[in-house]
Amino acid sequence: MNTYIGIDLGTSGTKFLLVAANGEILAENTQSYEVCYPHSGWSEQSPELWYKAALTGLKKLLQGQDKSAVKGISFGGQMHGLVVLDKADNVIRPCILWNDGRTEQQTKYLNEVIGKEKLSEYTGNIAFAGFTAPKILWIKENEPENFAKIAKIMLPKDYLAYKLSGSFCTDYSDASGMLLLDVKNRRWSQKMCDVCGISEQMLPKLYESYEVVGTLKKEIA
Repeated sequence: MNTYIGIDLGTSGTKFLLVAANGEILAENTQSYEVCYPHSGWSEQSPELWYKAALTGLKKLLQGQDKSAVKGISFGGQMHGLVVLDKADNVIRPCILWNDGRTEQQTKYLNEVIGKEKLSEYTGNIAFAGFTAPKILWIKENEPENFAKIAKIMLPKDYLAYKLSGSFCTDYSDASGMLLLDVKNRRWSQKMCDVCGISEQMLPKLYESYEVVGTLKKEIA
C-alpha cells in the first residue's frame, strides 16, 4: 500500500501526517517550538527549529510503518516569511515571520514611491507589511552587513524542503505572496528584483504545487 507524508510548517509548530492512498490517516504528530519577539511588533523564528522538528517528527511518524511504502512528501505552511542564506548555505539571521510588523516604512515606500499601480502591474499585488519584499528592503536598509551576505532567499517551508532534499524551489502560489513574482508571465519580476537590490539567481526555481521537485537526501532517508 502506497503512503504519503504531509508536512505543515506552522508558526507555533510543524504537523506531520502519514496517509494511505485512499486518504486514511495512518499516523500524525505535531512538534512545537516558540516564536521570538525581540522588539515590539517584531516576530522571528530560527529556521533550525523547523529542521530539528522535522527530524524528530518524521522519525516519530514512521515508527512501526513501512518506510519503503512512502511515495511522496508534500510541504505546506506559513507564507511570506523571509529566510536568507549565505554562499555556504548558512542561515544569516532569524526568519522574519509573516506576522512581523517592522516594515511600515518599506511598505509605505513601495506603495507611495514605487506606486500601487506599478506594483500591481509588476506583481498583481500592492505592498503589505507581511509580504516578503518589504522585509528584504528592511534588511537592506537596517542590516547592510547581512544583506551583503545574501545568496539565497526563500520561504519557511521551502527552507525545510531544501534542507531535506537539496532542492532550491518554491511553488507559484506561495511565490505570489512574496511581492516578487510577475504573476502575468509566471516568472520572477526583474523590476521587483531591481527595486529590492537582489538578483533573480537568489530566488528559488518555480514549480507548480503538484510537481515533483526532488528526492530526500540519503542521510535523511
